[in-house]
Amino acid sequence: MTTREPNHSTGFEGRAAWQLLASARTVLIATHANPDADAVASILALRLALAEVVSNVICLTGDGLVPSSLTFLPAADLLIRDPATVHETPDCIALLDCADPSRLGPFFHLHSNWFEGQIPMVNIDHHITNTRFGHVDLIDPNAASTTEILAQWFLTVGVTITPDIATCLLTGLYGDTLSFQTTSTSVRALELAALLLRLGARHEEIVNNLFRRKPVSTIRLWGAALSRIRVEPPLIWTEITRDMLHETGATPVEGEGIVNFLSGAEGTVVSLLFYEQPEGWRVSLRSADSLVDVAQLCQRYGGGGHPRAAGCRLPPGEAARRAFLNDLRAMVTELLATRPHSR
Repeated sequence: MTTREPNHSTGFEGRAAWQLLASARTVLIATHANPDADAVASILALRLALAEVVSNVICLTGDGLVPSSLTFLPAADLLIRDPATVHETPDCIALLDCADPSRLGPFFHLHSNWFEGQIPMVNIDHHITNTRFGHVDLIDPNAASTTEILAQWFLTVGVTITPDIATCLLTGLYGDTLSFQTTSTSVRALELAALLLRLGARHEEIVNNLFRRKPVSTIRLWGAALSRIRVEPPLIWTEITRDMLHETGATPVEGEGIVNFLSGAEGTVVSLLFYEQPEGWRVSLRSADSLVDVAQLCQRYGGGGHPRAAGCRLPPGEAARRAFLNDLRAMVTELLATRPHSR
């Protein structure tokens, strides 16, 4: 398979990371709150890979939530759904697809002392804004997904990629590239997908669950959110409020694809989705133009992500949201003005 730098999973760091995890008695594997396909698939792939070498594995998302579309994944039934029930201190921690430990959300606040450096941490991620907090960091911002990094790592350290592991790895790759539509799709990602299919990844099962099947509550939530669209060129945005969730019977993760759906709407460059939460707004952003790096824009608000897909948090209230929108609109307009005009 084609490789490119940086790819630390195939070097000394990759071997050191495996040794840390394989020599532990109890390993905690976790990913961020409000998890997506890459996040859930990553932690399950690693859990399956460690099953034969670690006697006790604790595996969870930061808030215990798992989208219903991902419950088909192998070992999903072993995920701990209530982070508050975890009390055993691990010997080693693996954080996957998590740019900073605080992105664990509720679990981080329950056990913040675990992430202060006393417990060895393996940090595996593809976000360019990752803070390199691990004792061993396997970070590749060029990777299309965290599962792409895992696959390279597994191949290097000799993990047998079973059909179940391959299914998890391909799910993360499909999820983060929107089935190979994003600019992060590379030759390496496509070659990896072919390899995973040869190793037994269940393509139809993945596609059915990620892109075809959906609860009626999801359709109702999307309908409500799309009816609230606001177009303020170069921005397009909508919201998911707590009242909307109550009325549709949906969960917040059921709205995750809306911001991608809005991206590229005529006359707009950046799409936004505001999630109303008790502590304020959670904002997801997408950029449809290479000139506009939404990760950099979000870093001004304490967030981050990828150049074309990022997020941040805002204080509660309409005033905070409006100030953010005005600021973002001015920044995006300024960036677009730097484009050379063709004659």
